Amino acid sequence: MSAHDAIVLAGGAAKRLGGADKPAVSVGGRALLDRVLGACGGAARTVVVGGRRPTARPVHWAREEPPGGGPVAALDAGVRHVEADTVLVLSADLPFLKRETTSRLLDVLAADGAREGALLTDPDGRDQPLVAAYRTEPLRREIALLATEYGSLAGLPLRLLTHELDLARVAADADPLASFDCDTWEDISAARARIREHGTVLDEWITAVKDELGYELDVDITVLLDLARDAAHGVARPAAPLTTFLVGYAAGRAAAGGGGPEAVAEASRKATALALRWADEAAEDGGKAKGADAG
Repeated sequence: MSAHDAIVLAGGAAKRLGGADKPAVSVGGRALLDRVLGACGGAARTVVVGGRRPTARPVHWAREEPPGGGPVAALDAGVRHVEADTVLVLSADLPFLKRETTSRLLDVLAADGAREGALLTDPDGRDQPLVAAYRTEPLRREIALLATEYGSLAGLPLRLLTHELDLARVAADADPLASFDCDTWEDISAARARIREHGTVLDEWITAVKDELGYELDVDITVLLDLARDAAHGVARPAAPLTTFLVGYAAGRAAAGGGGPEAVAEASRKATALALRWADEAAEDGGKAKGADAG
């Protein structure tokens, strides 16, 4: 993945949300804006265009002229703060966007030096210019040309910009929800319901907790659940949360010394082995007690 910056468009009137501050609306306990910021966490510099608000990670702020002037005006404001040769451009209302998708866009663009951008197409084949990676200079060039031609960037549709760029198109087959955006309260409700589904709720919860605690260490959920099961069955039910806490504490100390995800796996391995030995001893002692009773 190439060095890059990111622009997140977080303005707009959100008329279909009754004027609510859409980027601050919570989905899965996290603001929509923070969810998108998580998907571009690899950027050297992230510029958020819109009104200032608390965010889970540091960002640079910019404001389009005039405020509410539309996506092209917002892009113009954002790109003025970009330093890298490549920039991710994202809207702030994408609850299911993952870093895997943004990395894929960057990789496609890096692999084709002739292209000026790579944008996602949704499952219906529609271009998603606000889920895209662009080369910075062509983006600046075309924005300047539009400003000259129309006299103002306010209210211009994005298609005027993207039609002038040589773009690669990346199908959303691997992540069909990546471009799902929240324009209405029905969309918000659908997103909130989906993250609570059985197959996704644990991943969503762990991501939310990591975001809240401010760290990005990868967590193997299966390893920790297996450890909790073994501690509960082999020792006592309250041992499950206590053991996983101690494993996390040990992994955190190891990570501070230069460790990584391996620290969690190693601490879990040791604790699991201990719980199994504990269970074996209980089984062995139970067998002896039965033998003594039989005698």
